[in-house]
Amino acid sequence: VMAFVCGIIFLDAVGFGLLMPIMPKLLEDVAGLSLSDGAAIAGLLLSAFGLMQFIFAPILGGLSDRFGRRPVLLIALLGFSIDSFIMAWAPTLTWLFVARLISGICGATYAAANACIVDVSSHEERAKFFGFAGAALGLGFIFGPAIGGFLGDYWVRLPFIASGCLIFCVFLFGYFAFPETLKEENRR
Repeated sequence: VMAFVCGIIFLDAVGFGLLMPIMPKLLEDVAGLSLSDGAAIAGLLLSAFGLMQFIFAPILGGLSDRFGRRPVLLIALLGFSIDSFIMAWAPTLTWLFVARLISGICGATYAAANACIVDVSSHEERAKFFGFAGAALGLGFIFGPAIGGFLGDYWVRLPFIASGCLIFCVFLFGYFAFPETLKEENRR
């Protein structure tokens, strides 16, 4: 359970930073914008992801309290994977914005993931498990831009394809190995 939860937290953080190093080339590829013309658009694309996470984290947390952690996390992962492929083949700036909004919504799993940690840990283990989750978050913020920059050198769309494949693999792992952590009697 902790490997799956830390994987989700890691991927959410990677999703935030993946776009940063490839933004200038992506905006040039999609909209023909120069670096100076695309600066404001780049800020809006990055902000869209964070704003959606801010709005939807409590919503996904509430849905996980009602329907269970497993379905909410798996649906969010599947949506995040599909959205990565949409970003990879986005033909226009509008498609990029829509995909970035969806990425933020599907990446807003912190509340549900943290609730999983509470569900499976004893009081004595909880601090250690939240430390693992914090480490996964920090590593995601480090590796997101690094992966984006490395793969983006080969092709500006490759980081999204790689991300979509990786997220789909984590979805498959969760589908077959991740049990529901919230008991039926504890649901709202």
